[in-house]
Amino acid sequence: MRVLVLGTSSAAGKTTLCAMLCRHYMREGKDPVPFKASNLSLNSYATKDGGEIGMGQAFQAWSAGLEPVTDMNPVLLKPSGGGMMQAVVNGKPYMDYGKGKELDREAVMREALKAYGRLAENHGFIICEGSGSPAEINLMDRDLANTGLMERTDIPAIIVGDIERGGVFAAIYGTWRLIPDDLKPRIKGFVINRFRGDASILKDGLDRIEELTGMKCLGVLPYVYLRFPEEDSCSDSDGKLEGATVREAYLRNVDELTDTAEASGFDFGLLEEIARSRSSS
Repeated sequence: MRVLVLGTSSAAGKTTLCAMLCRHYMREGKDPVPFKASNLSLNSYATKDGGEIGMGQAFQAWSAGLEPVTDMNPVLLKPSGGGMMQAVVNGKPYMDYGKGKELDREAVMREALKAYGRLAENHGFIICEGSGSPAEINLMDRDLANTGLMERTDIPAIIVGDIERGGVFAAIYGTWRLIPDDLKPRIKGFVINRFRGDASILKDGLDRIEELTGMKCLGVLPYVYLRFPEEDSCSDSDGKLEGATVREAYLRNVDELTDTAEASGFDFGLLEEIARSRSSS
């Protein structure tokens, strides 16, 4: 099984949703493993073998009961100032680029696909996280973790949108609408994140999005006052974080989030059906 979690924007909830899915399916013995083809962040984690990956994938690995390894985030892009970026590939510095020097997209994509393949061979359920928004039409030809991964594999996808920001129906529909037509059939479902109140008032909107896109709503996740690893540009350090270590605190939070999702009626069964589906594009 495999699924790709796309977001309507950065900080829509992709990292925490993937961690929650890892936790739920770990509890069920489905052997989940996280994967993010490309991450843009300075918030990194050192693996036991001395590699470097995004902190979000370390958190997801812990949620799945696994030790973080570099295959979970084979390409890490780190801003280094002055318009330059450092590309870390398979946990090691690969090249600096910017100011007219381009990253070799095909070379790093090949490495990402190799890592994806190794994880898929050794685990029952690969839970992939996209990067930022998949609908950045000015960057789509350079995408690795969203449409780039979809183009190179038969992976199905879902979209998560943050209702706390407002305009979530427009964000979900607009994201779906801007995905290339040949990839749209791969996007099977959507999730509303961070809702406060009675989710029944959203029914008309959810039904309309299903009608317009053919996607199915997997659930409406309630707002929870918890803290999880964040992208650098979106960090506000808000939310409860309690425990003897950061790892323990994050795991307490993901357990609470998973319990909340299960109690809210999140459709994990439908997500498994999506993860087993084959490409119809």
